[in-house]
Amino acid sequence: MFIQIILLITVVISLVTDLKNRKILNIVTLPAIMIGFVYYSVTLGWEGFQFSGLGFLLGFFVLLIPYLLGGMGAGDVKLMAAIGALMGASFVFYSFVFTALIGGIISVILIVKKYGFVYSLRSFLINIVFLKGIFTSLKNADKNSSIVFPYGVAITIGTLSAYVWGGF
Repeated sequence: MFIQIILLITVVISLVTDLKNRKILNIVTLPAIMIGFVYYSVTLGWEGFQFSGLGFLLGFFVLLIPYLLGGMGAGDVKLMAAIGALMGASFVFYSFVFTALIGGIISVILIVKKYGFVYSLRSFLINIVFLKGIFTSLKNADKNSSIVFPYGVAITIGTLSAYVWGGF
């Protein structure tokens, strides 16, 4: 129960700071990572360290490529790594799946809100048919025309969904 409370505190504080300041703070994520490693190492020994370490690595690497492409901040990556260190690889995998689905839904809603349904649908169909824009880097996107939102929202909702519903 201790780890679940730390997880809840970590994602809620990160959600609030991401919404207010568009930042997920190291002062929140790094202690959560350390708590995960220490807790599992003390309670389960070497297996616990491996459990937390594998979760940390998976959480870190699932968001590393979007970060390197400029699609999200380093705080998002560290938050997912903290979730992995606290809950393990299996949990962080499901958390990532829920997060990606929720992030996609939020993105679609924001695109339709900005451009309208008909324009968005037509643009989507053209991109699918002609494979237009599939290989375009996120770094090359025009910042004025791009739609951004604090991804900590999707990570928090995805993590809480994974906690409530677990695996598929």
